[in-house]
Amino acid sequence: MNPDHPLAFGDPFLLETLTLPRPADGYGVQFLGRDELLDRQRGVFLSIRNPDLQGIFPSFEAARTAARTWWTAQPPGDSLPALAIVPVARDPISARHILIYGVLQPDLEPFEEVTYLPCR
Repeated sequence: MNPDHPLAFGDPFLLETLTLPRPADGYGVQFLGRDELLDRQRGVFLSIRNPDLQGIFPSFEAARTAARTWWTAQPPGDSLPALAIVPVARDPISARHILIYGVLQPDLEPFEEVTYLPCR
């Protein structure tokens, strides 16, 4: 995967244009297949249940920049995980982050770079 590709972490989207089951507070960088988001302060992945997690980015571009920074800091190898930018909310009652349309698959296949065809 090329982290500099504009679609490396998903198609850019605006929260206000999505039909979501609950309102989103921002964008999160999800470690696909896990309930972990990239923490804005520490630059590491933490569980959405961690009360110290600061995993909400104000824009898709801010989340993309953080994902790229994390990705390029990892040692080279075949086992780098798939990351995606997803809508995220923070539930004040449970004091935790909520993945909206996040991907939780226990046996996620390794990421394969694909060729995107232009839309007509």
